[in-house]
Amino acid sequence: MEFIDARRLTGPNVVFEHAGSILDVACTPDEVDRLVPVWADNVARMLEALDWPSSEFAYRKLEGGVSLAFSAPVDQLYAASEINEWAWAASAFELGSSGDEPDFDQAREALGKSADEEANVELMWLIDEAFAHGKTLLWDDDEVSVGLGRGSGTWAVGGIPDTFDWDGFHDVPVGIVTGTNGKTTSVRLAKHILREAGRNVGVSSTDWIAVNDRIIDRDDWSGPGGARAVLREKDVDVAVLETARGGLLRRGLGVERADAALITNISEDHLGDFGSRNLDELLDIKWVVSHAVRESGTLVLNAGDERLVRRADGYDGRLMWFSLDAGNDIVRRHVESGGAAFVLDGGELVRIDAQGCKTICLADEIPIALGGAARHNIANALGAAALTSCLGVSIEHIASGLRTMQQDENPGRCNLYSLDGIEVLVDFAHNPAAMSALFGMARGIPARRRALCFGQAGDRPDDLIRELARDAWAIGLDRVIVSELPKYHRGRGHGDVFRLIRDELLESGAGDEQIRHHEEELESLEDALAWAQAGDLVIMLALGGAKPVQDRLSELGAE
Repeated sequence: MEFIDARRLTGPNVVFEHAGSILDVACTPDEVDRLVPVWADNVARMLEALDWPSSEFAYRKLEGGVSLAFSAPVDQLYAASEINEWAWAASAFELGSSGDEPDFDQAREALGKSADEEANVELMWLIDEAFAHGKTLLWDDDEVSVGLGRGSGTWAVGGIPDTFDWDGFHDVPVGIVTGTNGKTTSVRLAKHILREAGRNVGVSSTDWIAVNDRIIDRDDWSGPGGARAVLREKDVDVAVLETARGGLLRRGLGVERADAALITNISEDHLGDFGSRNLDELLDIKWVVSHAVRESGTLVLNAGDERLVRRADGYDGRLMWFSLDAGNDIVRRHVESGGAAFVLDGGELVRIDAQGCKTICLADEIPIALGGAARHNIANALGAAALTSCLGVSIEHIASGLRTMQQDENPGRCNLYSLDGIEVLVDFAHNPAAMSALFGMARGIPARRRALCFGQAGDRPDDLIRELARDAWAIGLDRVIVSELPKYHRGRGHGDVFRLIRDELLESGAGDEQIRHHEEELESLEDALAWAQAGDLVIMLALGGAKPVQDRLSELGAE
């Protein structure tokens, strides 16, 4: 058995809906069965000695180990993690995995001191008062807020007022977006639709925190910290929160309640990390967003994703489906039972329910769908349409938003440029499902010859890297230019990923002269453009970031 990590869970999470501490241990299935009861006994013994309030215990069996968690007051989470680490040490000794027995009395004294130092009576009072008044409260190490967006007030955790005008606080509509592929595009579409409806939109995403076009901070803010930050902005009428795997796994959800949550799809990405080593574990993580909408919101799901369909069976909250297939059986049964769905019917995006259907727009009217060739963006449009409808947007404003969002408003996602007769397709696709969708679209773009510039992160399994190389060659390439991307080596040696890709390309029928290699993506782009002629297509997968590529194309005069 091997200790991996003990950390705080600050919101609804993959093991339960409470705040608490979680402990990750790498071990065999037999060791899991031995460890769980011993760990629980040790945690309970220490909690009793510290006179803590009662806790809920939970564990999650995983490929390669187990996660062990117990709930704790939000002003005691650091101490809770210390308790979890002590319980691991004590359990490891009992099970013969460690030669040193931790001293119980010494640990109790140190942990009690930590808990006393961390305790915040004022914060816990405010949490109780907000609950009693039916108000949303968000907290972190530095700040606490009541209400959301335009209806919020925020204070330093150490400067909480003694009295509150509770009637002055209220919430704003909140939408959550998660899934493997299409999250960022769906968030951008939803924001654009909501802006067409005249709303002031707060967004947290992998790109930034922003209100409308005012960027507050550029970084990956797709975790709970980004959600809290945007929901504390006083000019926000409605918020759309991109919610990625990492934040959900490490900390949990940033909000306990939302009006709608969209799960775009579940496919291979970041598999191999502890806690998300297979698709079922990944689905468990993404499904956490359902906690926020079960009581009073709507969960929007992709009816074409078999795992989401299976998980939805037995879900006791309100559902809405979207699908590229108007005849999908799940959609049909859902509508017959009184539900609503957003589907592609022929070339039209429509909303259907028991009363009939209403056309939104034509697929080829959506600029980022590239005349209907980018079917994955049609799916993203359907998901965003369903999400924003749950946030109170009319079909007319949804249609206007889908028709008017240009590809420049979706940087790095399926952007097509023209430069001296050469077409350049720029995308962030980096996992099998995203690349398959992009390659499918690339086949539909007329071209005399095709070149692909791409790289892969070193933490991908060999088989996956080889699969991506095979799939790429299968679309009919004339040249492949591989970017080394040293900052993405992630444990591999220089050139290791390139050799895997090169070997698989040669096995797939490529000639040695058709394969090129550069250190950085801009070097690969320049090589491709020097080779290309009018009528050719260059596909640029910008793993390291689309902006430098787009800036260079702009400098060259691309449209």
